[in-house]
Amino acid sequence: MDEVTHVDAYAQLAGVGPYGVSPGHALITMVEPHAGHERAYNRWYEDDHFIAGAMAMPWMYAGRRWVATRDLQLLRYPTESAVARPVTSGCYISTYWVTKGRYPEHIKWSVGINQRLNEDDRVYRDRTHVFTAFHEHVATVYRDGADGPRNFHALHYPYDGLVVEVIDTADAGQRSELLEWLYAEHLKERLTGSPAAMVMAFCPHPLPADRMSYVKQVEGVESRVTLLWFLEQDPRVCWSERFTGLDSLVADRGLGSVELVAPFIPTLPGTDRYVDELR
Repeated sequence: MDEVTHVDAYAQLAGVGPYGVSPGHALITMVEPHAGHERAYNRWYEDDHFIAGAMAMPWMYAGRRWVATRDLQLLRYPTESAVARPVTSGCYISTYWVTKGRYPEHIKWSVGINQRLNEDDRVYRDRTHVFTAFHEHVATVYRDGADGPRNFHALHYPYDGLVVEVIDTADAGQRSELLEWLYAEHLKERLTGSPAAMVMAFCPHPLPADRMSYVKQVEGVESRVTLLWFLEQDPRVCWSERFTGLDSLVADRGLGSVELVAPFIPTLPGTDRYVDELR
């Protein structure tokens, strides 16, 4: 494609397709920097990859990074997790919103730009992807109804904490039952009087076959639900009262198994704050 045609294509593309504000999809990526590489990884991700490998891409309109210091890692459960092995692995997580209806376009660009970053030697190797998947947004439940930030504000509003909950079901049919119970009953009850202002539910998309080799294929595409709880309080303050026992609530209903409940706090952009508290 010559330069003139290349530039003109942007004007043509701007005139077609959806461009709403709803977070129709999310990228959720939990990563463990290798021991001794924590500071270098943090600087690479924040100074380069967060921007060039994510936020600069079409239709990815919001992003935020979160961190689990060692004390937060030790709050995670269950001990035997199908998501994180060991359950304490994955001390950084990044969350991004993708415009509703734009996942096919975004994933094409994502694969292409990551191939280019790889060729340009702008990919940090000393890290392990613990839990990385694009997701479809299926529901948001608010504590305060119509008051307060909406889900499209969630990665801009200065929330003090994030709790990631991953639930696996036996099959797609049971996942539908789980989602119905979560949306109609469980999430509303858990949010009442809670420091969590909202919870968003997602189901994973499979990654494309031409993804980068260091990112493993998504597990549980037909049977997994990921919940993001956005907190107005440090999760350590409310953990015992509000976030223990979520696994037994799901198991007692016979709707699946909770495979990860993990608290995080926001990183402080432009700094290496918390890097020395990861081990």
